[in-house]
Amino acid sequence: MKPLYLIDSSIYIFRAWFAVSDNVVDAQGRPSNAFMGFFDFTMRFLNEVRPRHVVFAFDESLESSFRNEIYPSYKANRDPVPEELKLQFSYCQRLIRSLGISVVSSPRYEADDLIGTLASMAGQNGQPVVIVSGDKDLTQLLGDNDVWWDYARRRRLDARGVVDAFGVRPEQIADLLALAGDPSDNIPGVPGIGLVTAAQLIAHFGTVEAVLDGIEEVTSLKQLRGASRIGGLVNEHAETARLSRKLAEICTTVPLPEGLSAAVGPSDLQSYERLAEELGMRDYRRALFLRCANAMRG
Repeated sequence: MKPLYLIDSSIYIFRAWFAVSDNVVDAQGRPSNAFMGFFDFTMRFLNEVRPRHVVFAFDESLESSFRNEIYPSYKANRDPVPEELKLQFSYCQRLIRSLGISVVSSPRYEADDLIGTLASMAGQNGQPVVIVSGDKDLTQLLGDNDVWWDYARRRRLDARGVVDAFGVRPEQIADLLALAGDPSDNIPGVPGIGLVTAAQLIAHFGTVEAVLDGIEEVTSLKQLRGASRIGGLVNEHAETARLSRKLAEICTTVPLPEGLSAAVGPSDLQSYERLAEELGMRDYRRALFLRCANAMRG
């Protein structure tokens, strides 16, 4: 069965926002640098891979996720998204739709959760999944036949590769982060415990709950340097670890739009032309779009 490609779109938009000069503007003089970088990424990726089944997932908000209801400080360390970047997100979605590819987003669930739900559905149907992202948290979704692919950095991890890289199995990544925390998302974890120690604990006990239930054993583990101190930290911050586990776990039961299809449909050149006019895109980008659209049909 052909794999399902699930694209964590937002990370590539943000990368372009920081990497491409803000002197790149649209026909109205507004910044279009993030869109142009995302356009180039999309054309390269689709021309190279030519997927038959693909969905691009987008984040809508950094403040309205259900995780903010659990922990108001979730991702509070990040600056608000500038209005000029929000506009470029909408341009990126229009580009993907004009290629005949489905877009998913939600004000309540993050792109990770949308990807997780689609990956879970594909797995139930026996379809392998390729998750295209630079966010290692998404490795928790990998089944035996799946791959996490940081396309820009040409790094791939399968389930075995996750164990080699992090010392735990994919399904244990959320437990790992429950102890070690995740500064990028402002997930607290247990103060004083890093990724190496967390991996040792999860590899030994299996889950964060098992670690919490086995505090006495933690304090006496000979292979754990400073076991007594670590056991005390885990015991002291048990509820924070449980909270962090909830925040780190990707939801795989998100309600998806009715009729959503991962199959690539026909491109819409008129839609692209309207977008190109608004953005003042040059003819060579039109040629790139047409080449990509033709490659997807081939």
